[in-house]
Order: sequence, then C-alpha cells, then structure tokens
Amino acid sequence: MNDLPAQNNSFIHFKLNGFYNLGELRPFLFIPFSLMFLLSITANSTLIYLIKSQNSLHSPMYVLIGVMAVVDLILPIIFVPNMLLSFLFNWSGISLTGCLIQMFGIHFVGTFQNTLLLWMALDRYFAICKPLYYQKYMEIPNFLKFVVVPVIRNGLLIVTMVSLAGKLTFCATNVIDHCFCEHMALVQLACGDITINNIVGLVSAFLIPTTDFILISLSYVVIFTSVLKSGKTHMKALNTCITHLIVLSFSLTSALTAFLSYRIKNNISSSIRVFISIVYLFFTCCFHPIIYGWRTKEIRQTFLMFVLVWMKQLYTVPIERNSERVKELRRQYVQV
Repeated sequence: MNDLPAQNNSFIHFKLNGFYNLGELRPFLFIPFSLMFLLSITANSTLIYLIKSQNSLHSPMYVLIGVMAVVDLILPIIFVPNMLLSFLFNWSGISLTGCLIQMFGIHFVGTFQNTLLLWMALDRYFAICKPLYYQKYMEIPNFLKFVVVPVIRNGLLIVTMVSLAGKLTFCATNVIDHCFCEHMALVQLACGDITINNIVGLVSAFLIPTTDFILISLSYVVIFTSVLKSGKTHMKALNTCITHLIVLSFSLTSALTAFLSYRIKNNISSSIRVFISIVYLFFTCCFHPIIYGWRTKEIRQTFLMFVLVWMKQLYTVPIERNSERVKELRRQYVQV
C-alpha cells in the first residue's frame, strides 16, 4: 500500500485487491476465469460472424441478437484482462482516471445489455401481438423512437454517477476491495460525505435494470395472454419468452444484491460480494450465446451447416449423403 497522503491530498492511484483473502490460492482463479473469457470471446465472435454473413439472419430479431453478442464481446474486454493479470502476476494497480473510465464502460455497457433485452421483448411483442404492423414498427426510423430514450436515460445516469465519484477525495486508503472499478467499491473509500453518490447509484440501479425488467415483464404478460388465446400457434415463442425472463431475473437479482450489499448491513464476505458482481457482468456474457443463439433454430442450423462445410473442406472426409439431417441442413444452407 502507498503511504497515506497529506490530509488535503487525495489518492490518484489505486490497487484492486479482490479475493485477497484466498491468499496463495488466488492465482489459481486465473484458470477458470481465463477459460470463461475464451468461451465468451469465441462464442460471441462466432455468433456475430454467422449473423453478419448470412442474409437470412438479417431480420430485426437476429440483428438484435447480433448486437447483444457485440455487447457481450465488449463487456468482458473492459475488465477481465486486468483481472486475469492481477490473479496471475499480481498486477493490480490502476489510476483514478483509468478507474473512472473502466467504471463508465462497465456500467454503461452493462445497462445497455438490459436495454437490449427490452428491445428484444418489444420485437417479440410486435411479432406475436401485432404481426400485421411488425414491419412498420420494426423499420429503423420507427424503431429508433423506442431506442433513443433508453440510451439517453442510461448515458445521463451513468455519466452523472461517474462524474460525482471523480469529484470525491480519497485520503484513507487506496486499496479497492474488488477485481474491477465498481461504483460503490470506489466510492466507499472516500473521506467526505457520499450521500449523493449513494442516492444517484440507487436511482441508476432502479431506473435502468429494474424499470427495464418491469417493462419486459409487462410485455411478456401481454404476449402470454395473446398466445393462450390463440392456442398452440406460438408455443415456441412462449417457451423463448419464459427463458428470457428466467435469465433476466437471475441477472437482475445478482445486480441488485451486489448494489445493495454495500448499503445495507449484512454478513456477506468481500469475496462473495465480488463474485456476485462478476456473475451479473461476466457469466451472462458466456451464456447469452447459448440462450439467444444456440436455442434459436435458424442460428443453430446455420452453425451446424457451417461446421459441416468447414469439416468437409478441411479433412475432405466423405459425408453420409443419405443422412436426412445432412440433407435438411444442406437444403437450408442453399436457401441462405
């Protein structure tokens, strides 16, 4: 730890010290998290490539899934490499400016994930409940009306939150008990009054992910009602919506637990608090490609055909020509 500065000075360099109580076992965290990072990069890059390269996957729903993959690709890059270096080589130093930039990136891109799920819910609402107006509402000029307001809301709240954190004085310690610069992990080190920071942080937490979750839930209630009235026509869509709600509920619960753990007296250890934060930011980036990619029939079939063609070109191994599955995949690939 650096020497304490003079009373009127403030630390401008910090040390990220998440999972410090693991002691000699801490470097071994590099293995699972590096494997997850590789999975996230590979899965999301593959999903982006499939959607970009296939014209049949350029409809609004698949474009939104592609944008989600881009977000899931960017978010881990913001903080995971530094976290891995800290585990392996104990390189944990970061400047105040770098910390604030990382904080903005994590929170803005993280909230954008939730907003994307809201847009995907709107896409399903128009496709199932108002199919005759789907093309009209999902055209770029019309759809931007639903996009602009949430993005401006996210940007204003996150910029305000980060700006207020940057104005604080840090004179007690420069050790951040976290693996990355989460808002309250930094703010709680301040010497002065942090009431306004707490309020802005809570407002951001409840106006962005919580509000989006409520709107998504309402849209899915309408969708469920419409599906039940129409019989089994859209049972596949119903199953998809339920999966989305489960994933979103898990993510929101993890995020709110992490946010509130700094503000409410509890017995949660620092390592568990850090792990919960990693869960809602990092784990979702690994599982979204499976939930929104592999579980989507058209994307799954395109991927299987891509692998089939790639293996044939690479190994020139004869493929069973009479296989009904191969015929089906080849026919769909030709249509693409």
